[in-house]
This record gives sequence, C-alpha cells and structure tokens, in this order.
Amino acid sequence: MTTAAEINLVDPDIYAGRGAPHEQFAWLREHAPVFWHAEGGGPGWPGFWAVTRHCDVAEVIRHPEIFSSVPRTAAFREWSEQSVERMRVMMINMDPPQHSRLRAFVNRGFTPRMIGRLRDHITEICRDLLDEVAQRREADFVTDIAAPLPAQVICELVGARPEDRQWIFELSNRMVGFDDPDFSGPAGEQMHAVAEMFGYATELAEQRRAEPRDDIVTRLLQPDDAGQVLTPLEFNFFFLLLLVAGNETTRNAAAGGMLAFFDHPAQWQRLVADPSLAPLAAEEVVRWVSPAVLVRRTAIRDAELAGQPIAAGDKVVAFLASANRDEDVFASPQEFDIGRDPNPHVGFGGGPHFCLGRHLAALELQVLLAALAEKTPGIRPGGEVSRLRSNFLNGIKRMPVLLDGS
Repeated sequence: MTTAAEINLVDPDIYAGRGAPHEQFAWLREHAPVFWHAEGGGPGWPGFWAVTRHCDVAEVIRHPEIFSSVPRTAAFREWSEQSVERMRVMMINMDPPQHSRLRAFVNRGFTPRMIGRLRDHITEICRDLLDEVAQRREADFVTDIAAPLPAQVICELVGARPEDRQWIFELSNRMVGFDDPDFSGPAGEQMHAVAEMFGYATELAEQRRAEPRDDIVTRLLQPDDAGQVLTPLEFNFFFLLLLVAGNETTRNAAAGGMLAFFDHPAQWQRLVADPSLAPLAAEEVVRWVSPAVLVRRTAIRDAELAGQPIAAGDKVVAFLASANRDEDVFASPQEFDIGRDPNPHVGFGGGPHFCLGRHLAALELQVLLAALAEKTPGIRPGGEVSRLRSNFLNGIKRMPVLLDGS
C-alpha cells in the first residue's frame, strides 16, 4: 500500500521499468491531489507541487496568468539562466499575448481543413509501411511503423528532403532522450543536436525565400496580418518544435497504443471486427498512453489549488498521465476501452498551449489503427519491450512484433 513517504514521481528508472507510476497517482488523487514533492529530481533541483487530479491539472494549464511557462520554461528539468533565456524564444515557453502572436503563424498550416486533406496521403504511407514489413513477417513496431509514419508526414509538411527523414528522427531522439543512455551521449549532446537542427532550419528557410512552396515553412516566413515576420531565432525554434513534437507524440502514442492492444486482446478483436471505431480508439490510445507525462509551470503570484496554498515562485507540475486516469472524470479509468465516449482526456494539453498538431496526430493514429486492423489483424508480440528512460515522455524504444494477415 502506497504512503506519502514512498511517493517518487521523478525517477526515470521507474518509467523505464513499467511506465508511469499509476498506483502512486491513484493514491495522490485520493489523499493529496496537490502534493509537495520534496525530491526535485536532480542535484540542487527544487521541490515542486505535484498536481494529479483532472480538475486541478486543467486549472493549472488553463491559467497562465497564475501558472506561467515563462520564468523557468515549461520543461520539468532545471536549466541554467543562460539556457532559460534562450528557450524563452520558443512558443511553449511563452504566455499570452506573446504566445498568441507566434501561435497565429503556425495556425495557418494546422487547420482541421488543411489536415483533412492529408488523409489519403497518410493512408498511402501506412499501407506502404505495412506492405513492406508484412513481407518480413516480423518487425520492430517502433522503428518500422510508429516512427516512420509521423516522420514522413511532418517532413513533407515542412518540405524537408525525403533522404533526411532518418537523420531528423535520430536528431529528435537525441534532443528528448537526455535521460536515456541509448540517446543521451556525452555532455552537451542535446545542445549539439539543437545546433544541428538550427543549421538545417536556416538552410531550408533560405531555400523557401528563394523558391516558395505550398508548405508550412513557406507560410511561417510570410508576414502576419500586422506585417510582422518571425525573427531567424523564432523561426528556428518553431522548426525544432514542429519536427520534434510532430514526431514524438504520434510515435509514442502509436507504440504505446499497440502495447495496450496486446495487453487487452479483446479490444484489438473489437477493432478488427469494426474498424469504424478507429477515431474513438485513437482518442482512447492518447488517454491511456499519455505521450507527454507532465507539464511544468511556475506560480507567478500566491495562489490556492484544491485548498492548498501555493507561493509565488513555486514549481508546479501537472501530471497529465494522472489526470487521464481520474476516477471522478472517467468511468472505469483503469480499463482500456476503445469505444469510450465522451473522452475528455488532456493528452494534448489544454488552455493556450493546447497541442497545435492535435488534429494531425489524431488523424495519423486513426488511419494507422484502421490499416493495422485491416492488413495485419494477427499482429502479436514478438519479444521484450524496451521503454524510454524518461519521466517526461511515455516512450517505447523497441517493441518486436510478428505480423501476418490472419
């Protein structure tokens, strides 16, 4: 039985071993929904308020005037003052109205109508991927299916060269896998990866200024309604965010979702029998997996949350993965139910920072699940699953599968 003294939500080894600590989340939701987590997670890192209930998580992420992304960024990790200053140029580390101005640039390329036009192309990519792996009868679900799909889609959206997709995939791993020895590399590796991505973005921007195309990069370079344009640094951070977020969320949701189906075979048979459930199944996958485990904010004034006083300057961490299993919001939240409706999960965040690529990620998952159910209904585990060592991303690094059409 969990006790307050046993709570540890930050040790990456816990997540690498069995995924998010849902037993601890459940105890906190019942006994201490806004919990002072004295262990900050790193040498010299401050303690923080762990927010675990759906209603309180929503309060944190929807009120930037109280819980801000600006002072120490939206990242759980602690950074040097110099790094924080640089990272404030990134949209996810801003509050309105600065955030609203930059978001308007990207909104032009991520409307539901524009994303809907991609359905046929995403279907074609999924079919090609599954045709290729089916010939081998075995594959790694992550590297052969879950990763290539969003990589191809986002690279085409931004106009990246097809031959650069694998390099971008590896670069994304290096930027977000800083706690995992498979990706972290030597000290400073993450900053080197960022520098490489910035160089690539700068080159691509120069090409689009000379030869505009119908892609997001070209749209980002155009003036807004007030005649303002993105600075080179703003553009570079935008490009980095699009490439990393566009890859990581869908990849981790797809892999985690397939693992959920392996653990709940009756739900897989339900989807195989009725592929029209794919849209609801995609939402349930995001709820169940919670690709982003948490988001961080800083209180910029004294506040109260669930009766708990919070002082200005306190670190506040909203655990999306916990909110998505809240018993007060979801019927039987510990059950994976691909027919769940309604499904008010916060897997895509909320408030001003609601995920820009939400419609694209959902479409990719829908199409992929339907294609898997149609073309490989007999897909099954083929070996040991290896999870990402991270308390931020609920990721899977390797997941061997066996495929056949029956």
